[in-house]
Order: sequence, then structure tokens, then C-alpha cells
Amino acid sequence: MPRIGVRTSSGELSTNESTKGDGFVILVTAANGNQGKFLIPRLLTAGQKLRVCVRSEESAQSLRSAGVSDVIVGDITEPGVMTCAMREVEKVYYVGPTLHPKEREMGFAAIDAARESGVEHFVFSSVLHAILTDLTQHEIKRDLEEYLLSSGLEFTILQPANYMMRHRLKPAVEQGVFLLSWALDRYQSMVDLSDVAEVAAAVLADSESHAGATYELVAPGRCTAHDLAQIVSDVLGRKVSAQHIDADQFTAASLGADHETRFPYHTDAARAISRRYSSHDFIGNPNVLTWLLGRKPTSFKQFVQRELEL
Repeated sequence: MPRIGVRTSSGELSTNESTKGDGFVILVTAANGNQGKFLIPRLLTAGQKLRVCVRSEESAQSLRSAGVSDVIVGDITEPGVMTCAMREVEKVYYVGPTLHPKEREMGFAAIDAARESGVEHFVFSSVLHAILTDLTQHEIKRDLEEYLLSSGLEFTILQPANYMMRHRLKPAVEQGVFLLSWALDRYQSMVDLSDVAEVAAAVLADSESHAGATYELVAPGRCTAHDLAQIVSDVLGRKVSAQHIDADQFTAASLGADHETRFPYHTDAARAISRRYSSHDFIGNPNVLTWLLGRKPTSFKQFVQRELEL
């Protein structure tokens, strides 16, 4: 079978030999990211034929080591990358880049490429309450949802709440503080990435049952920062306090002190998140996720116990 490849300024984009026609092929974008690290092992264990798209050779090597043989390395902002990735693919799990200034354009290009390639099922990882227009990343995903609905593609849209993230536990363990960059008394709903991956794998395995669906993915519980800190305290057996961190401090910690000039989009987005979550709760309902999993979703306490191995 022929190899698939295009040439861009970043080099040759290529995959291993095509496997379409010998079981369906699933393309997963951002495959070494937050969701991919949970989803890819599930799909491999289930024996799914995978193609993944990542930006760096380091990520590609990590996925090859995990057992993925069909890897495309390239910047999806470049013309031709998504066209290459979509060839001979039947199903797509599209995860857009986090806080990227071209997220909207990249999503449109991915949907166009999927339609042109005859993809049978496009699963889009969106966000809970994409209708919130005062959050840039939500507004973009709302636009992508609309574009997907109008594309003629068979689709499923997943709308996860805020992720429970391991790295957010580090200050609690090391310094005894649980940090948030918005008002500590506002309530938020969250979801475990492992639960999101379980749903995504099920949707990809049974497209017919989930075609045309939009699912909110929310774990039980509405927690303030103080509630979350108390849960971590209970698990660790020592005091952890909630602490507010300014949005610019938060951004500087990850992107550097010059973030305003080097990463203006990220800076503005972080400030918008802080404003929104400081003035409004961000909550959802766990019923849909419970029905999809066939069990109670992972609670924040269970997440902390698992991640800290306690």
C-alpha cells in the first residue's frame, strides 16, 4: 500500500502504510496532550487502528514507544497537514490546541479536510457551556460546533467541564496551598480526564449509537476553592489552604515574566477566565456522564487519591 506524505516547511509529513479497508482507522489530534495520554492507551488496548497527529518529534517518539506506528508530525496551522492526516481515515477525534490564537482557523481546516476526505464520524472535543462569549476559547469552540453542525459530517460533540489536573496538586503537596486564579468562593464543576477518555473511546467504537449527540461531561459535586483545598487536606492528612493567585502571576509562572509581549493572546485569555470565574459560578450536571459511563463518575477526592497514590 502507498505511503501518505506531504512536504511542508517543517519537513516531510508521513505516516506508516495505510490500513483502511482492514478495520477502521481513527485519527486522534493532539495525541500526546492531556486527553491523548488517557485516550491512546484505551484505543490501543481495544485493538483500534490508529493514526495520530502531533507537533513535535519528541511527542511522536513517545507515542511510537507506546505502540502507535502511524504517526504524523507537523504543525496543523500549515496548509496540507490536516489534508495529509485525514487521508484514508474513517473516524476523527479532534482536540484543538490549548489557547492558540489560530484555534478557530485550525478547527475549520480540520472539518473541511474531514469532509473532503470522506470521514464517516467526526468527534469534537469542545467545552462545557461553549455559548459563553466572554471567554475567547469558549466562543471559538462555539463557532466550531456550529461549523461542524453545518458541514454535513456525522458528528458527536463532547463538552467536558474543567479538567482535574495532576499538576494543580503540586503546590498543595509541596507548599500546602491550593492555587486558583479566580475568586475562591465561586463554585465550579470538574471532570476527570480518564472519564472523558472512557467516553471518547466508547463513542469512537460505536459511532451509530452516538451519532448526532452533544454530551456534557461533568463529575458530581460543585466545589469552591476552599472545598477543593479541604479535600486535598483530608487525603494528605495535613492542612492545605486555598489561595488566590493573580491571573498575570499564573501566566508568568508558565510562560515567563515577558508573557504580555510574547504571548498576548494567552495573557488576555487568562485574564478573561479570571474575570468570568470570579463573577459567575461555572457548573454543570453529572447525569449525562453517569449514563454514558454506566457508573458514578470519578469524584475530585477519588482523583486526588489516585494521583497521589493514597
